[in-house]
Amino acid sequence: MKLRWIESDRSARLVVEVGDTWEPVGDVHRDEELELIAAMEGNPPSARSWEGDALALQPRSYRDFMLYERHFVQAGHGYLKRYRPAVARLARGFEAMTGRDFPPLRPPPLWYKEAIYYMSNHLAFVGNGALIGWPSYTDALDYELELGFFLERPLRDATPEEALAAIGGFTVFNDFSARDVQMPEMGSGFGPQKSKSFCSALSSTVVSANVILPDIDRLTGRVIINGDVVAQCSSAGMQHTIGQAVAHVSRSETLHPGEFFATGTWPNGSGMENGHWLKPGDKIRLEIDGVGHLENRVASRSSRPINLHADHVAATTLTDERARRLAEVQPANANMNSHTTSISSATKARLVENDR
Repeated sequence: MKLRWIESDRSARLVVEVGDTWEPVGDVHRDEELELIAAMEGNPPSARSWEGDALALQPRSYRDFMLYERHFVQAGHGYLKRYRPAVARLARGFEAMTGRDFPPLRPPPLWYKEAIYYMSNHLAFVGNGALIGWPSYTDALDYELELGFFLERPLRDATPEEALAAIGGFTVFNDFSARDVQMPEMGSGFGPQKSKSFCSALSSTVVSANVILPDIDRLTGRVIINGDVVAQCSSAGMQHTIGQAVAHVSRSETLHPGEFFATGTWPNGSGMENGHWLKPGDKIRLEIDGVGHLENRVASRSSRPINLHADHVAATTLTDERARRLAEVQPANANMNSHTTSISSATKARLVENDR
């Protein structure tokens, strides 16, 4: 089943795809997907503060996993290529000689044991067609092709099977990121902050879990910039299943219908990996076959696409002084972690030795 909200002048209606048309949700549809429809109706999109289609739903929270080792490693290479070319040459040399990933670019041991995630701003979601403001504090705006999903029933201390059964539907998701700000922030030990919280984009349609889950490891997608396909991507290769990931989150913690999650970036699904970085004025389109598409245009640095609603949206712009201070943060002086780590010659030797 595929669902979306259609906005009128004063309200929004939940509609279902029937053939080539969209029809109001009726009793027959509720009989088929009662919990999914209840979750969407219980979390309707808020009054729009940015242009674009209505969100698939208004998330009650937002957690983003990092389930793909290849993304982790490839993003590390991309960061080194742009900001640490000398270390990038060292990494390429090591991998050419050994046939193995450069050890500092691998995920930390905990990543292999449990599903790592971060929480961010669920009130900064925008829809398909929204204009994306270029943050004043970054020179490296990036996109991330991800599969998003939300719960249709509550969970606590769930098994992976129970967690999987609680998923209501899937969407296309773009976790916009300010890369030059992200690495210094992660070096603080508190994870990403302004590098992630300024904006995320969510497709307008939801596809029910029973349609997607049978092919969850065989989905295909692509990144399209200004009409050109720049990357082909696949959902294959998750370190932890989605059921295992959500079950981990539910340990001694109650989760509620409408809470939103994402898989993390699919391998090759970011500019830091594939080399196609965003520029002002670009049109970025993400597609996942069988799920949908998400298209947004990046604003020029001088434009202000945000139309703030005083009722529910707080101002997100930085003060001039804060922006100046962030601009002084030099990526070359930041400790690389999450994707990469700044290392001394002695540490490099120790890591290589430990890897043997």
